[in-house]
Amino acid sequence: MQKQKIPYTLCDNAFLDIGDFQKAQEIANGFSPEHLHTILDEFSRKYCPFLKEFHLSYHWSVMQIEYATDIVFRQQSYLQTMYDTLARTAIHTVKPENIATFLGKKLHGNYQDDMGNRFNTRIEGTRIKHVMGPASVKLYDKFGIMLRIETTTYDVSFFEHYRKVEHRDGTSETKVAHVKKGIYSLVSLQNIFLRANHRYLEFISTFDDNRVGSVNLNKISKNVTEKNHTYKGFNFFHDHDQQIFLSIARGEFNIRGFQNKNLRIKLKEKTTSQICRIIKRLRVHGLIRKITHSYKYHLTTFGRKVIALGLKLKELVIIPQLAVQN
Repeated sequence: MQKQKIPYTLCDNAFLDIGDFQKAQEIANGFSPEHLHTILDEFSRKYCPFLKEFHLSYHWSVMQIEYATDIVFRQQSYLQTMYDTLARTAIHTVKPENIATFLGKKLHGNYQDDMGNRFNTRIEGTRIKHVMGPASVKLYDKFGIMLRIETTTYDVSFFEHYRKVEHRDGTSETKVAHVKKGIYSLVSLQNIFLRANHRYLEFISTFDDNRVGSVNLNKISKNVTEKNHTYKGFNFFHDHDQQIFLSIARGEFNIRGFQNKNLRIKLKEKTTSQICRIIKRLRVHGLIRKITHSYKYHLTTFGRKVIALGLKLKELVIIPQLAVQN
């Protein structure tokens, strides 16, 4: 940024202000593993001269990686007034299936690794950490000035992406496979972690505007008529409707979409025609959309927000209040 003459204010490893955020992001996106490889090789030649004598070289790999998304506030007071509520809501709202969704993973019933939420108070501020095995998503108030969302891992092979896979017999194919640990995977990891941060940001963005959320909840609870057919609204207190929401909000569907047959596995008591009717209800209420030229569906942005907010209100507000009255 100094070469580009972009002014900035830096505190530790956080930029409190940048003269041109868009240009700075373009510079960061231009990260080159090839350039990093050259620098690391220069260090090895300088501090390990025996490598040249034996015609050896290092294979550089990634042991630990973290990728942060910073939300900078124009006034520090804005973050201070909302952070406590945001942190308390996140620690109680985020469930194991949500953590898997943030990280783009599928949560199996026999999952045995470490998983859960942790809250810590440090000198720099407080921190929430959502953990799934070797990976985590963190939320903290950096110096009480900015909101930082950070995805980390100490084992990059935990994540998967589309890449070229070479087999021992010399053949190759492009398919979903675990991320390699070499430094040339850093570009792919940047994209994977950025999407994880954005999924988490979308989730917590539903916390603050309950008025808009209530309007949206009312919208999906009303019947909708289309081509002389009436499709009833959804009720978060109805076990059947809640099971539908929990099924379509699963992590694997968020990444690759879902089909009729996927819902039949989750809703075993339903027939194919009944699942079709459910999908139609979800579509006319704007909760899902069909992926072009396929039989798959995705949650809409509206659908993700409404489902997250509806489940949160039920678990954190309505049910506790009813329990107190009893």
